[in-house]
Amino acid sequence: MPLSNAELEIVTRDYLLADGKQATDIYFETSWLMQYLMKQQKGLWKLFGGGRKVKVPLKYDGAEAGFYQRNDTLSEDERQNITAAYFELRHAFGNATIYRADELQNAGEEAEVELVQSKIEDAMESCRDTVAKQLYAAGGDNSPYLTGLLSLCNENADLAYGELTENGVVAKDGSKPWEGKLLTTPAVISLDTIREMRRTAKVKGKKPDIGVTTDLLFDKVAGILQVQQRFTSDKPTAEAGFQNLVIEGMTLTVDDYMPSGHLFCLNSKHVGFAVHRKGYFARTPWKDLTSGAQGRSMKILWDGNLISNNRKAHIGRSNLSAA
Repeated sequence: MPLSNAELEIVTRDYLLADGKQATDIYFETSWLMQYLMKQQKGLWKLFGGGRKVKVPLKYDGAEAGFYQRNDTLSEDERQNITAAYFELRHAFGNATIYRADELQNAGEEAEVELVQSKIEDAMESCRDTVAKQLYAAGGDNSPYLTGLLSLCNENADLAYGELTENGVVAKDGSKPWEGKLLTTPAVISLDTIREMRRTAKVKGKKPDIGVTTDLLFDKVAGILQVQQRFTSDKPTAEAGFQNLVIEGMTLTVDDYMPSGHLFCLNSKHVGFAVHRKGYFARTPWKDLTSGAQGRSMKILWDGNLISNNRKAHIGRSNLSAA
């Protein structure tokens, strides 16, 4: 006899609680950025309780400053008159459906429990993959997807990111504190390529400290470092199950969802996730299908967005090759 909805709830709770860390790790086991920025809550991290938008105070290169003498009048000006960016919530889900015919074919309590657990895992993985794939979205504020890294680094000066445009935030000296940086000139990846990117994104003397790229480009850099006998790794990243290199203070790793030919150098102090308290891979109760088919379903829900408080601290590059 198929499990009741109440019994499905018990099986689901037991699986999520009894397996504990193992079950939760499903959300973070394939994307280093999700593991680092969301699970470890490194960089910018906001777990908030309400509102349609996330307010993120900006971090500029500096405030109004200078030398003065005893009788001088000191400036009271704010260097920039825009103090925050606003990011819309984005919503993702993963669905688990158990049809009555499947339950009847999995006769016996143990087989039914295994079926339920398999469906839960599928829902968790599909929700995770949906979020992870959009970490690199380019659409900007008007897209239904995340304001991903290609949006963060987009050089379209009139495309809104965090409700601000590059041309809309101009300092007194004419510089643009909300500048996106994406290099597109074809090139072979090298240590000089990475150094150039990090120099270009340096703010307040700090260069990007994390880099993500593809397997192909990562292997090329690893080969260069091994030849030069300069191969080092980041232990916490390795312990999390991700291959990595440390290049002059920057941890470089692979993300399976990275677009081909791309590399991003990020400053972890200025990028991260904002996630709603009720949408941190939450789940709905099991309920009967409303489509007319015989079965039950539940969903894994995620509500949040990728955020930044300083676009100039990051840089992307496309059209990179290994040879």
